[in-house]
Amino acid sequence: MIVIKSTEEIEKIRVAGRIVNAVLNALCNSAKTGITTAELDEMAYEMIIKAKCEPAFKGYKGYPATICASINDQVVHGIPSKKARLADGDIIGFDVGVGFDGYYADAARTVGVGKVSDKARELIDVTRISLEHAIEQAKEGNRVSDISHAVQSYVEDNGFNVVRHFVGHGVGKEIHEAPEIPNFGKPNKGARLMTGMVLAIEPMVNAGGFEVKVLDDGWTAVTKDGSLSAHFEHTIAVTKFKGEILT
Repeated sequence: MIVIKSTEEIEKIRVAGRIVNAVLNALCNSAKTGITTAELDEMAYEMIIKAKCEPAFKGYKGYPATICASINDQVVHGIPSKKARLADGDIIGFDVGVGFDGYYADAARTVGVGKVSDKARELIDVTRISLEHAIEQAKEGNRVSDISHAVQSYVEDNGFNVVRHFVGHGVGKEIHEAPEIPNFGKPNKGARLMTGMVLAIEPMVNAGGFEVKVLDDGWTAVTKDGSLSAHFEHTIAVTKFKGEILT
């Protein structure tokens, strides 16, 4: 069931969203050659706790860390590790979820480490811009698949592929709520969007094919062909005109 949020509920999500944004800013600024993803995870945890908020991912279905840190061909859900040390030319996707007073916000961002290839930079830019197009469609009267189609059409027009295996989602009292929001599909399908819906829209885009596989750790998803992958996400509130970014 899709839950419509009150103004007061959206304000709590917005508070959580501000912390998500602050943590993502710190992670992206700290993503330098030589740092480990475990060090970045510890930094994020300390920031969230200091803000008197809850790290939404830690312990969720057994997930062992505060953030997801996905490097190069890792699509999503990369587990931070003392062994994963960033190198010049890597790209890394950070996914952060925060709870505040019983409500959650969720966002992701991909950045390059040092000097990255032109292809990697293009992949990051296209993924980010596809999210911007999707948010434009998150307005009252549209349907869920209008968001999906905005992502797919922009990504494919630029020569990349959207991941089919993972989707965006509603967010509120739970970190994952209805509806699911695929990053592909024909327009004018699915649930009608209404003011007060809160959605986490998250394009995941591969430089190669769209197929992915999950590693033996049960979490880390990688591209099947070893190509690079990028991930961007915002939690937004549906309005009459377009999505209002809460993160």
